[in-house]
Amino acid sequence: MSAVIQSSRRGFLGQMFSAGALVIGAPLISNIAQAQQAATSGDAKIWQPSVYLGIEPDGTVKIVAHRSEMGTGARTCLPMIVADELEADWSRVQIVQALGDVKYGSQNTDGSCSVRDFYDAMRGAGAAARTMLEHAAAGKWGVAEEECQGRNHFVVHAKSGRKMSYGELVPLTSAATAPDQNAVRFKTPKEFRYIGTDIPSVDLNDLVTGKGIFGIDATMPGMVYASIERPPVMGATLKSLDDSDAKLVKGVTQVVSLDLAKPPYEFKALGGAAVIADNSWAALQGRKKLKADWDLGANAAYDSAAYRMQMLDTAKKPGRVARETGNVDAEFAKGGKILEASYYTPMLAHAPMEPPAAVAEFKNGKVVTWAATQNPQAVQDTVAKALGIAGTDVTCHVTLLGGGFGRKSKPDYIAEAALLSRQVGKPVKIVWSREDDVHFDYFHSPAGMYIKAAVDDKGHPSAWLQRSVFPPIAMQNNPDEQYGGFQLGMGWTDIPYPLANLRVENGPAKAHVRIGWLRSVSNVYHAFGVQSFTDELAASAGRDRVEYLLELIGPARVIDFAKEGLKQSGPADPRFPFDTARLRNVIDLVAQKSGWANKKPGGGRALGIAAHRSFLTYVAAVAEVVVKPGGEVTIPRVDIAIDAGRIINPDRVKAQFEGASVFGTSIALMGEITAAGGRIQQSNFNGYPVARMNQAPLMTNVYIVNSDAAPAGVGEPGVPPIAPAICNAIFAATGKRIRDLPVKKQLS
Repeated sequence: MSAVIQSSRRGFLGQMFSAGALVIGAPLISNIAQAQQAATSGDAKIWQPSVYLGIEPDGTVKIVAHRSEMGTGARTCLPMIVADELEADWSRVQIVQALGDVKYGSQNTDGSCSVRDFYDAMRGAGAAARTMLEHAAAGKWGVAEEECQGRNHFVVHAKSGRKMSYGELVPLTSAATAPDQNAVRFKTPKEFRYIGTDIPSVDLNDLVTGKGIFGIDATMPGMVYASIERPPVMGATLKSLDDSDAKLVKGVTQVVSLDLAKPPYEFKALGGAAVIADNSWAALQGRKKLKADWDLGANAAYDSAAYRMQMLDTAKKPGRVARETGNVDAEFAKGGKILEASYYTPMLAHAPMEPPAAVAEFKNGKVVTWAATQNPQAVQDTVAKALGIAGTDVTCHVTLLGGGFGRKSKPDYIAEAALLSRQVGKPVKIVWSREDDVHFDYFHSPAGMYIKAAVDDKGHPSAWLQRSVFPPIAMQNNPDEQYGGFQLGMGWTDIPYPLANLRVENGPAKAHVRIGWLRSVSNVYHAFGVQSFTDELAASAGRDRVEYLLELIGPARVIDFAKEGLKQSGPADPRFPFDTARLRNVIDLVAQKSGWANKKPGGGRALGIAAHRSFLTYVAAVAEVVVKPGGEVTIPRVDIAIDAGRIINPDRVKAQFEGASVFGTSIALMGEITAAGGRIQQSNFNGYPVARMNQAPLMTNVYIVNSDAAPAGVGEPGVPPIAPAICNAIFAATGKRIRDLPVKKQLS
């Protein structure tokens, strides 16, 4: 089992690498020779061209994990890539969790892009190191470099049978001249030892033995605890505060004020009144004794039920055109069969098992924090801005995360701890209660959608119009923004049907709460709308759903959205075209594996299918549902087929899609956040439940397409097709069409 090391910033290099260690991480520096020169310009004995990889004189390989671990396997999968190209013995690899630092490139563990963005970089780090070791051995033995090969922690000269361990080669390599970048040899896929294999998580032992350090576990000497009474409505102001009773609670030491956030809200601390205590219980109890009188402001008029009707009404009116081909108006004017439907998805909360948690100390103009964060660089930026210091004066240690789903890439809670530490002169620990977590989330936006199609006598659409309305994430930076922007490329403008007449629109919606990204972002509601309507068209035509879906996608082709002036979600990279052959393939695969052709509806039991591409990954899901008398829904089985390009660790990928099946089920059956009088009405899992054992799919089967394509996302793309697959199955089983989520109470 690989060991995991935690280190202070001051002792980072000293503890990570002993004197004489070899440190290689070429991908962030384009030329190895330049990297070596930069690394040896100081007086340190460590050869350090970059930051990802080190080899100790005893042969221990230390790989820096610069992304956060929240169950996705990032701390395992990225080092696996390095170790594979290095030809390291995995049992001799240790993982070092990186601090927040721009030198690592992006550390935002979000958007399903850790492997996608750093696959080449990690391969480059490992391959460059191995090449250097082979070069050093060749020089030692006086043989041709191409005759030397790194093999399982040794460099071997097959002709003579000689070999040297990596540890033995460290001093020789440190003194050697770096080869030209073009001399670095990368492995072929057939040579991979770790990539594509089920290596257990490097954190597994600590997780199952209770030794893992999460944000909620982090401590600092002399710290105090804080619980904050925040504005109950976005934009509310504090008229008066009586803290006399709070100060009487045993353990409470003081009550301090935090300035209230003003728009744009970004990742700012919301502010309010903070109860400081010498233990967490006292802080919470003292907060309950506060008597705060708030002026709730304009957003007190926010009512989610009325807002739902407003969005659905807006969706039926012309909006901004985001994509258009042909002339849908002319086609609709011809008459014939017209189908239309409106769909709605409510606000959602992230609700990770571990709520936001951090401890921070402000001292001598600098901040040190330990935090459960998906983005330590955002922590540096946000804390620095809040305190008026330089980002380089903020040290962010990253703990394990008890779930994240996008919530913990927003470091408002860490800014709270830092601001309070400056005020009280001690380290401050912040742990949000579940009620705080639900009330003050960056909510996944509700959405109203309207879709209309004219169909021919075979049920094929000759015209298709769709509108989406949702408060956008851009409100974080511009509170007046009401249009979707980049979010439209998440399953809406990139609809893959080759329609002669198509118009895609977006209507305005103003935010009344903080809006943020949640696992799969806008793909959640866009996939629900498009795949539900597709199923409705197939049902109207009396067609088999799989056959109809494949027919609508059309022949295998690569879609060039850029020709229409559209930007697809994800990087503008030629390695990631929208290839409908891959989409068709996962549909065929999941239909076969689920036994689609042989399972006919009956007795309240049926199958439903949906397919969606998001985060550059192609996914198709078949859900089997049973609707019992009285409306209770159970899900005996979900089958998911995925094509995510090259897979690093199949076991971790399967786990992500099994989790997505449960996550998507929660969204479909019960996920809903509501507001009245501007206040969020749910407060805990009793009002905002997630799927429990008897509600989650009994079985989830994941089928991974073997692919040599570039690695794509796996953390999020499993979610979008789940809800429409479940709802399509409910229709097949009962004849009841679900157009509003969640399903609960609609079947009783």
